[in-house]
Amino acid sequence: MSQLQLLRACDYPRMPWKNGGGFTEEITRDAGEGLDGFGWRLSIADIAASGGFSRFAGYQRIITVLQGEGMRLTVDEVPSRALQPFDAFAFAGDSQVECTLAAGPIRDFNLIYAPDRYQARLQWQVADTRLFSTAETILVFSAQAGLAVRIGHQEVELGLYDCLHVSQGTHLTEVAASGSCCIIELSPLGS
Repeated sequence: MSQLQLLRACDYPRMPWKNGGGFTEEITRDAGEGLDGFGWRLSIADIAASGGFSRFAGYQRIITVLQGEGMRLTVDEVPSRALQPFDAFAFAGDSQVECTLAAGPIRDFNLIYAPDRYQARLQWQVADTRLFSTAETILVFSAQAGLAVRIGHQEVELGLYDCLHVSQGTHLTEVAASGSCCIIELSPLGS
């Protein structure tokens, strides 16, 4: 049976960015403390002004705008498409990244993981969804208040920006959600 841990947005610890340019609310991670030792980490950041991103050598990053008018990234001198809310964008953590805000501050959602240790899949869902997964860790991040989530036969209701952390071995598990959310599947390589 899957083990469920409900993480409430009001309890996320706040910590400074690696480059000191702002603050992050850490949702969850697999291990380590501070900005070291993790294999994967999920967080929310508030970006008040255009500027540079912190580097995370050896990691892959997937970023999504949650609130605001969006942004454009320049990754190793290559401009990205305009990133609007709920439009995920991936880049290498050791890249040089500059952010240009479209029209004022934004809030973003970040998955950072070590691709030499973990296989990751991230999907934004805007309507009712059902999937089956054998991932060792499943994270369901709510983009709305009152998100109903069912993991197997267990049901949980999430508030805005709450996260359900599901730990399960590698057996097949049904995941169903009734609204806007992000579903992340993480498995250690070699499992």
